[in-house]
Amino acid sequence: MMNESKLFKGMVVGALAGAGMSLLDRATREDVKYKLKTVSSDVKYYSKNREDLRMKLQETADKLQTVYNQFSQDAQYLSGKVEELKTLTPQVKTLVVDTKEAFEHSKEEYKTIVKDGEDEFTMPVLPEHVYEEKKFS
Repeated sequence: MMNESKLFKGMVVGALAGAGMSLLDRATREDVKYKLKTVSSDVKYYSKNREDLRMKLQETADKLQTVYNQFSQDAQYLSGKVEELKTLTPQVKTLVVDTKEAFEHSKEEYKTIVKDGEDEFTMPVLPEHVYEEKKFS
């Protein structure tokens, strides 16, 4: 218990020393002074106008609720897409493997067709009208 007390005291002293050191800078002092005045005037205003404070808090709560709802919907949508992808992955893998096998099979058939036709290759015969045009040109 004694150590916790010393730790807390040390943290407080360190924080105060750090704050004091930072206040040596003129710009920091001016900024702190401005923020304290702003907070002070806000506290005075809202202490006299509690309904405004309640409305402001309600607006903030509504905005946070809207953000939360949108985030929830997005998370559900993404979760659904991940599940969809998990079920599609095996199907896509099967499709890719089947397609690869089909191409490999076709490749072998093409080789066979080309080898079978190598001995019998003849020049293609042009249609007569193409032949006639080339003959006179």
